[in-house]
Amino acid sequence: MSDTQECDVLIVGSGFAGIHQLINLRKLGLTVKILESGGDLGGTWYHNTYPGCRVDSINPVYQFSDPELWRDWTWSERYPGWKELQEYFQYVDRKVGIKQDVLFNSRVVSAVWDDSVDRWMLTTDDGRVFRAQFLSLCTGIGSKHYVPDFKGLDTFKGQVHHTAKWSADCDLQGKKVGVIGTGATGVQLIQEIAPIVEHLTVFQRTPNYALPMRQQKINPEEDEKLKNDLYPVIFARRHQTFSGMYYDIDMKPTMSATPEERIIYYEDKWEKGGFHFWVGSYADLFFNQEANDEAYAFWRKKVRERIPDHPELQEKLAPMNPPHPFGVKRPCLEQRYFEVYTRPNVTLRWDPSTLRCLVLATGYDMVTGGITSIDIRGQDGVSIKEKWDEGVRTYLGLASATYPNMFWIYGPQSPCSFSNGPSTIELTSDWIIKCIRYMKDNRISSIVPTEEAQKAYSEQVDILGAAALWSKAQTSWYMASNVPGKKPQMLQFSGGVPAYAKLCNDSAENGYAGFDVKRFSA
Repeated sequence: MSDTQECDVLIVGSGFAGIHQLINLRKLGLTVKILESGGDLGGTWYHNTYPGCRVDSINPVYQFSDPELWRDWTWSERYPGWKELQEYFQYVDRKVGIKQDVLFNSRVVSAVWDDSVDRWMLTTDDGRVFRAQFLSLCTGIGSKHYVPDFKGLDTFKGQVHHTAKWSADCDLQGKKVGVIGTGATGVQLIQEIAPIVEHLTVFQRTPNYALPMRQQKINPEEDEKLKNDLYPVIFARRHQTFSGMYYDIDMKPTMSATPEERIIYYEDKWEKGGFHFWVGSYADLFFNQEANDEAYAFWRKKVRERIPDHPELQEKLAPMNPPHPFGVKRPCLEQRYFEVYTRPNVTLRWDPSTLRCLVLATGYDMVTGGITSIDIRGQDGVSIKEKWDEGVRTYLGLASATYPNMFWIYGPQSPCSFSNGPSTIELTSDWIIKCIRYMKDNRISSIVPTEEAQKAYSEQVDILGAAALWSKAQTSWYMASNVPGKKPQMLQFSGGVPAYAKLCNDSAENGYAGFDVKRFSA
């Protein structure tokens, strides 16, 4: 087709993953384009602009590790908000010229593999057609928002907003507002808007085991010293820890410590804040119920101390009997969340009939939704959504059988939300780049996982998931149970970043074992 735009690699999405792919694939001398549904760079940080929205990974690890990009940039806070993150992506663009290879407002609706020429054909929602040898899906884990089928929502007479589709002219000042959902988005929003609304009603399904953020302003002089002394060490450390942070889980069994030792240990993690109490603490909280009970009891005590003289609130927000084990749903980080409910203008569950504005903090079709929202058809002509309706199956959490030359980053059966985002993103992106370089050097036209390798890897993900306490949480997006119709299963590799990296590297070092390759004809 004469109007088909040709390139070597098509990337879908311009967040951290898409930008990392673009920068580094250019270095191979390849022609690369990003197709981005939004109007600017940033991925999730372009689309999520609700009040209070900010990252939950502490800097310096939540940024690109390339010294060219961190040397001249200083964050104002350890946990930056969406505005500063958007500014960061503009800074990256000024440094390396991202936008010249991005087509904004271009939503990919279909991707079809042509086995006769080893090329992907992509179509956007405005009818444009693109063709490339490689397809890199950088859609993230939270790009398709989800609205439950709430009875009466269609007849609600007030305003309705979803946090993923926040409008700049949405003004909640002085209004009676209801928020449905207390996941990470809900927690951030609730603590931010409580002081400005006339009345806030929060509809909670299960309490959020939120942890203290311990937000800090960054001193530029101290940060400059940190850059000189420790930034390279910190970035290298990310791929050595379970969660891709610069701190790691502790393999010492919880119950082998004395009660006094445990309390002191927990207090230290609690004061450090962030995810130290979750993925920087005793590792057996994930698979030993007694150990998990100890962690929950400490968390519960800390939360209840912040809302004294409110026994009903204490029971709703930090129940004596936990509705699920601690940490098997992703905790979020808070700054003043629990105290919000002691305000006279805040109610936890209430009659919605007097509300004037309803905010849906109901989350996303997590992990798989960004991929299955595209009609992707491989060698057998079957859509990936149809295949994954029967359960997600991948090889190495970055590719799928019958879909040649297609990779994704930070998606199904990768460590994704068990880790700091950029840590896993850069690890996987580097693997894909090296794979493409290997293919170019060895005249390989296509590479695709075998069914056998995919089955073995997916079974390993299932076994790891079953060995821990993840399944004891109802309606968990970790287990694909937050959206009706999805098959319940562990959607992520839960063995940690180092174990995941070893599996990926072992395949590469053995000539990309687990893949079938097709070479160019002589």
